Amino acid sequence: MKYPRTPGFRPQPEDNPFNAWYWRAEIAGAPSGSLAGKTLTIKDNVCVAGLPLMNGSSVLEGYTPEIDATVVTRILDAGGTILGKAVCEHFCSSGGSHTSDTGPVRNPHDQSRMAGGSSSGSAALVAASKVDMAIGGDQGGSIRMPSCWCGIYGIKPTYGLVPYTGIAPIELTIDHAGSMARAAADVALLLEVIAGPDGLDPR
Repeated sequence: MKYPRTPGFRPQPEDNPFNAWYWRAEIAGAPSGSLAGKTLTIKDNVCVAGLPLMNGSSVLEGYTPEIDATVVTRILDAGGTILGKAVCEHFCSSGGSHTSDTGPVRNPHDQSRMAGGSSSGSAALVAASKVDMAIGGDQGGSIRMPSCWCGIYGIKPTYGLVPYTGIAPIELTIDHAGSMARAAADVALLLEVIAGPDGLDPR
C-alpha cells in the first residue's frame, strides 16, 4: 500500500457517543496537498484497504477490502488524513439513521433524534467536529438528508463526476459519491479532489 496503515479497531461505546464510528484507524496521506491538515471519515460502503467494510449489514461483517477506492486514493494523494470509517445504514437503503446492524446513529445536536441516512455516521461525525470532512454516498438523498438534519453541508455531484470505483453500489444509473463538511468551501475543496474520470468507472 502506498500509504501505511494499521488494522485499527472498533471503538467502544464510551468513545463513540453518537454510534457514528464503525471503525477507527488513522491513515496519513501525502505530506502536502490541498487537503493537508484536513481530517476525514469515509462512509462504510467505500473500500479502504485493510479496514473492514460492513455496509451497515452483518451479512458483510468480517469482509476486509484489499484495495482503496478511487476517492480514498485521491484524498490521500492530496494530503488528507483519514481517521476511520463512518457507520452507514443497512445496505445504504434508509433515509433514517436507525437501520444499521451496528445500532442507530444519533444526532449530535439532540441524541433523541435521528441523524438522517444513509450517510448517517458521516454527517454526525462532521457535525460533532470529530472530523473536518466526510465522504458520503447518495442515490435518493443519502448525502443531502443527513447533511441537512445535522446542520452541515453536502452535495450530490453531477452524475459520473466522481468515480464510484471501489464503492459498494446500489444501481449503476443512480449511484453518486460526494463530499460533506461544516463549510460549503470545504465541500467544494473535497469535491475538486475527488472529481474526474479514473478510466475504470463506466459512469
